[in-house]
Amino acid sequence: MGSGGTTAEDAAWTDGSVAVPAITAPSTLACFRSLGRRNGERIRTIALADRDGVPATRSKYCDESVPVPSPHEDLVAYKDALLSIAMRPDVRTIIPVRDVDVYVLAKYRDEFDEYVSTPWPDIETLRSVQDRVRLFDAAESAGVAVPETRLLGDSNDDWDRQWIVKARYSILVDEYVDRYSPAEFLDPPKTEYLRPGAEPDVDRFRREMDHDPLLQEYVPTTEEYGFFALYDHGEPVATFQHRQRRGYSYAGGASSFRESVRIPALEEAGRDLLDHLEWHGLAMVEFLRDDETGEFKLMEINPRFWSSLPFSVQAGADFPYYYWQLANGRKDRIDHEYEAGLAGHLIRGELLYLRSILFEDVDLAEKPSFTTAVSEIVTSMVEHPRFDCASVDDVRPFLWDMREAYNHYNGRV
Repeated sequence: MGSGGTTAEDAAWTDGSVAVPAITAPSTLACFRSLGRRNGERIRTIALADRDGVPATRSKYCDESVPVPSPHEDLVAYKDALLSIAMRPDVRTIIPVRDVDVYVLAKYRDEFDEYVSTPWPDIETLRSVQDRVRLFDAAESAGVAVPETRLLGDSNDDWDRQWIVKARYSILVDEYVDRYSPAEFLDPPKTEYLRPGAEPDVDRFRREMDHDPLLQEYVPTTEEYGFFALYDHGEPVATFQHRQRRGYSYAGGASSFRESVRIPALEEAGRDLLDHLEWHGLAMVEFLRDDETGEFKLMEINPRFWSSLPFSVQAGADFPYYYWQLANGRKDRIDHEYEAGLAGHLIRGELLYLRSILFEDVDLAEKPSFTTAVSEIVTSMVEHPRFDCASVDDVRPFLWDMREAYNHYNGRV
């Protein structure tokens, strides 16, 4: 996949190139805009595209797009394509934006380390967050609160309580589920909310999730928080916090509207866990604040860039550039201040939120009024006109994002 040499055009990019998998989530676009807008630096941005039509590749800050195999079709071929890109003399590092990206980079870290900087964890440390049994064990050892969690197959007779069923692993690969081959990769099914009083069909869940999933207590709260960090071999380089105000669904999910916050207890919980793991690289630590105890209870860690990354950058926490500086041995130059009290939107996410009110029913979550939800969204957009994809100086990704969303929900993709 690589060029095998440096062209005259490549030579003009004296600070080198960075490769980013091209995905629909706004994280790829945020990387291109952050690194492409640098004053005084020439950082070439390369999209690694396993399909056509990804909005980020339409950005004027995307300098090159290279086709790669889909990791869903052949994980080893995907690794080989990334390694080929890493072998290019202009490429300094690769940025993970999906769980499968960081898994491949971690599993084959020794191969990548020969060619590029590798600010991501080794495979054993990564397993400690992608296997949620090990993650919750680590959290308890670090003194971080967790919801009651056990394997679904373990005995339980308290079905009158509120429970959810979620995957044990954030991705299904041979490292975690031994019946897969190294080339196979699957995203596990989404979390399912159980109806109180009804005993679940354990065998069905095992079949559908292809492993023994987790049974976890439902934490009744509307307060979802994210602690975001970049670590260098166990030491925090930069951190950021936000509170989620709305998700893709009225029951939660990825963030469509959030505000930057600075809460000491949240910082302490996030850092205690990542310090305990001796973390290296990127991490988004998701918490719910328990309405009854006020504790921040751990939900999961995403060991890569998060979908709300554009908002982090807008609030002053320029993580793509921090990552670039760390990868180039300039950690001492990172200024990681940010402004609390700002808020911003993903417009597609807000539309999905409204769609969930119209077409979804989640027993354990209270559904808001549709008219009230529309009013709240409009009001918040007027009061906080910050948007993940929409930008006056880079319009095409937003237009493509709206087109992708329309096609998806009309069955065209």
